[in-house]
Amino acid sequence: MNLFEIVKAIILGIVEGVTEWLPISSTGHMLLVDEFLPLNMSEAFKEMFIVVIQLGAIMSVVVLYWNKLFPFSLKKKQFIKKDVMIMWLKIVVSCIPAAIVGLLWDEQIDDLFYHYQIVAIALIVFGILFIVIENKNAGKRFKINSIAEITYQTAIIIGLFQLIAAIFPGVSRSGATIIGAMLVGVARSVATEFTFFLAIPVMFGASLLKIVKFGFDFTSFELLILVVGMFTAFIVSNIIIRFLTSFVKTHNFKIFGWYRIILGCVVMIYFIGKSFL
Repeated sequence: MNLFEIVKAIILGIVEGVTEWLPISSTGHMLLVDEFLPLNMSEAFKEMFIVVIQLGAIMSVVVLYWNKLFPFSLKKKQFIKKDVMIMWLKIVVSCIPAAIVGLLWDEQIDDLFYHYQIVAIALIVFGILFIVIENKNAGKRFKINSIAEITYQTAIIIGLFQLIAAIFPGVSRSGATIIGAMLVGVARSVATEFTFFLAIPVMFGASLLKIVKFGFDFTSFELLILVVGMFTAFIVSNIIIRFLTSFVKTHNFKIFGWYRIILGCVVMIYFIGKSFL
């Protein structure tokens, strides 16, 4: 039984590593995985686990983009990389809306919106938005073609879209921020990279909040399950991030829009059917 729980943690880590970065909603997929392969753990642990394994995914961003993220240089005369510090300030600005709402209303949001109906609707609505926005932008030149060109005003707008994802599960944090960025003229590849960086403080903050809420009194097996999930998410995220950064150079996001619509319909049909059984 314990071995099977470890296998489940690996599967959940794979799902997290794939769906956290592709704009297809990790919540929607986790909902389905938990329906068919639920962890045989307490509800409190599962609620914490699904959030905290995101730290594994985040560490892959830190490793892959270390040179772009680390604001200090030991080799140059200028110890502080001014452009990186400015980028981090913009990231912080983008995080403010979600941070305020998360700290004040985390439990209320979970109670009100963490239901299959909301997840399914969010999957479908944002899937349609991806298709509409990509059709609208076809052939157009974007105004912002590097992270350095993102203004603080643009950063706060992207942060407001991230807030939508923080409130409504199924929206997809990466999907919401990419859509928001593209709507204000940020190039697809730049929006994708900024989304990767924006995830670092958001996920660290969300994970810390869940761990504090759960408490630090882990059993040895709970700790093993958590580490396995995080490590798997880290490995898979490395692959997916490399794939997505290459994919957006020559493709748009419409395929993810159609996928979201199909998945949303599947979630809705399955749980409606289940309610009648």
